[in-house]
Amino acid sequence: MLSRRGPRRWLSGALVSAALLIGAAATGAPLTTAAPAEEQGTGSSDGPGMAEQTRPMPARPKISGISEITDRRLRVYVDSPAMSRTVEVQVLLPRDRSAPRPTVYMLDGRSAVEDSNNWIERGRAVEFYEDKNVNVVLTVGGPASYYTDWQHPDPVLGTNMWETFLTEELPPLIDAEFDGNGRNALMGVSMGAEGAMMLAVREPQLYTAVAAHSGCYTSGSDLGQAQVRAVIATYKGDPNNMFGRPDNPAWLAHDVTSHAEALRGKAIYLSSGSGVPGKYDHPGNPEWLTAIGFGSPLEAGTSTCTRRLVDRLNTLGIAHTANFRSTGTHSWPYWADELVSSWPTISRGLGVS
Repeated sequence: MLSRRGPRRWLSGALVSAALLIGAAATGAPLTTAAPAEEQGTGSSDGPGMAEQTRPMPARPKISGISEITDRRLRVYVDSPAMSRTVEVQVLLPRDRSAPRPTVYMLDGRSAVEDSNNWIERGRAVEFYEDKNVNVVLTVGGPASYYTDWQHPDPVLGTNMWETFLTEELPPLIDAEFDGNGRNALMGVSMGAEGAMMLAVREPQLYTAVAAHSGCYTSGSDLGQAQVRAVIATYKGDPNNMFGRPDNPAWLAHDVTSHAEALRGKAIYLSSGSGVPGKYDHPGNPEWLTAIGFGSPLEAGTSTCTRRLVDRLNTLGIAHTANFRSTGTHSWPYWADELVSSWPTISRGLGVS
């Protein structure tokens, strides 16, 4: 039986859960392989393959290799004891590398691909950061992982110890190799939005700025947990491997809205559309039917989720910037715009222009 959490909380979870079912119908796929609007064109609609094999790692994390995609876009390979494998991230470097600089960590959505990041492939991140004086680190892989530490390895989704990797293992390596100055920001979209906010509240000393677009932030509520479980199930993962059974206290421990006090003092940017089709949802966009059929109800749900977090920040008196667009579906063209719109907030938190 659902707890009495209020109509707004119930509505947000119901819309998100319903959208997952609508997405399955819209794509003609079973629920376990549904391809939502954020995934179209990424080649990931069939879900991940077999879980990546783990292997013994050195006791301490280390960069084991770097290869150039361009002179300013690199593949960086990290031997991760937490993940029990070598993990790739991609790094964008600034033009001017004569002085130490901050780092922006970019988390992907549910459909994270195995050889890139959708912020690059669909969010125009390379073009946007071309003239910005920051290092940019983009996760590679981790579909349906929420970029958190799972309690158990998953037969399909593998070993996910992303919180430990992203907050303990990776930042010192990035700062040492690429002259980081210790100031960090996080940005995430959809699933990665919730992941980014979870990292920000659980490791508040590490980040001075965070931006989250079209996410939900109440994993401790009945329907908030149901939404997370539904996302994991679409990729055939077992949600119990993440935070345990429904009554496990880890669900509440990762609830961003409940722990929002930890965000005080950070530069915060939150955004979502309304779900009403907008400027990118038209027949000229080859993905418009999926964006509307799946992305409209999902974005309406994440809008309600985001408003709930904003209400909590207002109650606590925590400064933030929120952009609630009057139109827009759950799809990448809008998030590419939000990368631009959120930059003044992120750059202020990082102390760069």
